[in-house]
Amino acid sequence: MKYGGIVASVVLIAFGIGSMYTGINGRAEVRDTIKQEQIVGTPDMDKQIANKPVETGADAKLFADGIRKHTLEATGGQVYSEMDRFLTAAGKPTSDEKLAAIDKKTGEPVENGARNIWVTGTALSTALNTSFFAESVATFALVMGLALLLIGIGFLVMIYRLPVETAEAAERRKSPATKVAAGTA
Repeated sequence: MKYGGIVASVVLIAFGIGSMYTGINGRAEVRDTIKQEQIVGTPDMDKQIANKPVETGADAKLFADGIRKHTLEATGGQVYSEMDRFLTAAGKPTSDEKLAAIDKKTGEPVENGARNIWVTGTALSTALNTSFFAESVATFALVMGLALLLIGIGFLVMIYRLPVETAEAAERRKSPATKVAAGTA
């Protein structure tokens, strides 16, 4: 039983160290990748990133919120699903392909460019929010790794200390009985 406890402790400690390494490496990777893109918040964004470089997952999430704000401003408050697919010759939105203006170069109906703004904004926001999520997962891995490491060390201490404490307690229990039998109590 003692050897099984030692093996379990060593496994917990190893997984703890591995998880901590993965967490530290993951956070560093997210932050390095974000910095590489040289993103700077615009003045109208959250004060934590306004005119400042985006360097962390949390910063990336704030920047994604700013992109959504800008996209809503650019589309008159409409989200992608609320917009018509095409534009008429007068520049008015329509979902009726027959009413749509025809692009002279392609011969196809003229697309509503505001919808493309949403596609771009969504793609960028998703990438930024993924950075936030990835950094959160890395932090979780780091915390869980520390917990596993401490549990493994705790088990190891218990495995080595418990037999000693049990023997000491048995000796204390035996001691008074020995004194009574000898008539010294």
